[in-house]
Amino acid sequence: MGQTIVEKITQSHMTEGPDRPLRTGDVVSLRPRHVMTHDNTAPVMKKFKAIGAKRIYDPRQPVFCLDHDIQNRSESNLAKYAEIESFAREQKVDFYPAGTGIGHQIMVANGYVVPGSLVVGSDSHSNMYGALGAVGTPVVRTDAAAIWATGEFWWQIPRSVRVELSGALRDGATGKDVIVTLCGLYNEGEVLNAAVEFTGPGVAGLTMDERLAISNMTTEWGALVGWFPADSVTLEYLRQRLAALAARGIARYDETDIVAWETHPIEPDRDAAYAARIELDLSEISPHVSGPDTVQTMRSLADIERDKIAIQKAYLVSCVNSRLEDLEAAARVIQGKKVAAGVELYVAAASAEVQEAAEARGAWQTLLEAGAHPLPPGCGPCIGLGVGLLESGEVGISATNRNFKGRMGSREAQAYLGSPEVVAASAVAGYITGPRPSDGRRPEYQFQELKARGVRAREQVAIREGFPERITGRLVFLPRDNLNTDGIYGKDYTYRDNMTAEEMARVVMENYDPSFKEKMRPGDVLVGGHNFGTGSSREQAATALQAAGIPLVIAGSFSQTYLRNAFNNGFICIECPELVERIKTEQATAIAGGELTIIPGDELQIDYSNGTVTYRDDVFDFPALGSVPQSLVVAGGIENLIRTRLGLD
Repeated sequence: MGQTIVEKITQSHMTEGPDRPLRTGDVVSLRPRHVMTHDNTAPVMKKFKAIGAKRIYDPRQPVFCLDHDIQNRSESNLAKYAEIESFAREQKVDFYPAGTGIGHQIMVANGYVVPGSLVVGSDSHSNMYGALGAVGTPVVRTDAAAIWATGEFWWQIPRSVRVELSGALRDGATGKDVIVTLCGLYNEGEVLNAAVEFTGPGVAGLTMDERLAISNMTTEWGALVGWFPADSVTLEYLRQRLAALAARGIARYDETDIVAWETHPIEPDRDAAYAARIELDLSEISPHVSGPDTVQTMRSLADIERDKIAIQKAYLVSCVNSRLEDLEAAARVIQGKKVAAGVELYVAAASAEVQEAAEARGAWQTLLEAGAHPLPPGCGPCIGLGVGLLESGEVGISATNRNFKGRMGSREAQAYLGSPEVVAASAVAGYITGPRPSDGRRPEYQFQELKARGVRAREQVAIREGFPERITGRLVFLPRDNLNTDGIYGKDYTYRDNMTAEEMARVVMENYDPSFKEKMRPGDVLVGGHNFGTGSSREQAATALQAAGIPLVIAGSFSQTYLRNAFNNGFICIECPELVERIKTEQATAIAGGELTIIPGDELQIDYSNGTVTYRDDVFDFPALGSVPQSLVVAGGIENLIRTRLGLD
């Protein structure tokens, strides 16, 4: 069986893993082409130094882009920025100061992302790199420090969902409307923690800026990767960027590379196995709006504008919709008009280069003449930083990618998302509307699971010294899907850094089930539902269970941040959805009765050598843990493993 694009690109960047073609579920060590960090470079520096590392393994890998809190001119923030710049100079790392632009825009525009590459970032919107035919995916700060120190990080290959695009967008519909529709139509976890491959004849009609917007917001859709094929549109963009970079004396690829990508396209194999398929007719897309306060709820523009929902703020900012095409679209709508009384419109270009182009072409001045408030190129209101935040009772319409409650200001405000055209039209009208009539059309739900095609053959793996070959433990079942990290380890303890392991063990699961600690005992095998560990990135949600003597968690699926935090601390997590569904069926009465912690009295036998769980004489398969995850567990976590590899222990 062939490989998906994620399996194929992962294979080409692998430094350690199975000696066979890679497939979904494999855990491998990878050497990415680049790793981007932004303002969080400072905490990554602390982790890097805590490990004991002195020099960055490959100074060409990291890219530092200051973009998040750039409006903050406080002494402490300026000192942090100066420290990052000094460290970059000392380590000979590419550094982009505040005001250059948003890190993701810098990465794609400055030649760091090319077709077939693996590029990661310590930011959730690293999915955006997939628009150029790369695998772009986020990593946590510990991973970034590991890459600095060793050039590598570990990753589990996600399942792939194929999104087949047909037709072409009608006038008035944009790339933002495509991803808003996907987020609202497929909002039941269809692509959660998956790699999304966009394919089909409809791809050719999408501009590069539209692809960047769609890939960027696959993050909000729940995916880890949002990949587009590198076609003529991509190659033309790369040629334009090649010329622009050459004028500045920068060479990260050349025409020979472009010809190679053209003559030998990087694409999935025809017989690759996918977890699911979605069909989307672009001609059925019409302008839609997300919200309020979630991307999972959408309304057609034709529907929502009937309500004349008054707004007080409008935003043309962020890494999803602040490129030249977006600013010009908004300028065309607002040309010769004024922002409505009582409305504030904020605009920030994705980069200083984009702003200069918008100024040269007149779009920037058009927006300012209409009454827009300019902000420096970078992040800001999108993440609740700087001026122009939503205040209590206000409503905002934004061309950003997230509208979580409280993210853009007060939790007592409401935030909607729309295309740049919708934002501009709404700013002028004073309520949510568009620049032209819309018919409210939307595609039909067309989702097909293909699980049968992705069945893995059972395999034997070598067991490293210090790693158990098999264990047996009492089953403790937590039936809830989407059990979040606050339920596992409450916020009252998250920032108490002096908590001992014993104290952490006493409060684990307190917010989920106060009786959990009395029911469980060391050595129990915890089985959870789907998307276990969703929510915040607190690593104590993994280490508290570890402290309680639980040897592993089995779940239908995990939040990827939780999974990374677990293995980065030497704690085992395995996915076995068939086992979870079997136990759910058998415990349906207890679940219906509201039981939160169910102990049926059974034991589970986990055989790590062949990736199986035995339950009531039935055997269930899970992706066997190879040398990479075993090494993390034996070492007691990623920091210890790095110290050993650097000879610091």
